[in-house]
Amino acid sequence: MSSDSPTLAALIRGLRSRQGWTLKEMSVKSGIPVSTLSKVEHGQLTLTYDKLYQLSQKLGMRMSELFAEEKSEGETPVTARRSVGSLETALRVETPNYDYHYLCAELRRKRMIPVFTRLRASSVKQFGSLVHHSGEEFTYVLKGTMVLHTEFYDPVTLSAGQSIYFDSSMGHAYLTAEGCDEVEMLTVMSNDDEDQHAIMASHAPVRAEEKPKPEPARGRKRSGA
Repeated sequence: MSSDSPTLAALIRGLRSRQGWTLKEMSVKSGIPVSTLSKVEHGQLTLTYDKLYQLSQKLGMRMSELFAEEKSEGETPVTARRSVGSLETALRVETPNYDYHYLCAELRRKRMIPVFTRLRASSVKQFGSLVHHSGEEFTYVLKGTMVLHTEFYDPVTLSAGQSIYFDSSMGHAYLTAEGCDEVEMLTVMSNDDEDQHAIMASHAPVRAEEKPKPEPARGRKRSGA
């Protein structure tokens, strides 16, 4: 057995530490005397399988939970999630300023939110209030030239092949540069405490299919009437 293998002493001590129990509290919950628990934690005594099973039952735990090691600091569980995205399968949302294509939209509570974006607005006046949302944002210009206006910096102009990374809780607006008819970008937003719907709401989206339809003209005579 490797010297790195966990011992019963370390497992019991780790369990008590994770639960935040004192030796006395664990003794009361498990029915095992404090002196016995202390000897187990110091490697001076071991417990039979029957005693361990009894311990798990008294603590309302499975045996697998009883033997679970404490995770190393910074260790991240592997979720094995994945999603293949395309513009055809993206969730499309139109606003007065942007045409968004939310990629891999079926995955909820993503750490990152990738969006393919086409710009509409060409002036701050046309854009309106700057957008704010939590997290950070990375944008790579795929086509055309855009101007990024932010709350605390002078406007910056970026062309195809250039990118920018910034704090998106700072007010910001993407605009098409003067003389540029079309801008396409790939934007990735971090997702600290919001899901993609909250970020979509911050952009004040209006779905294309939800746009009010023009009412039919009234009082118009039929031809030949």
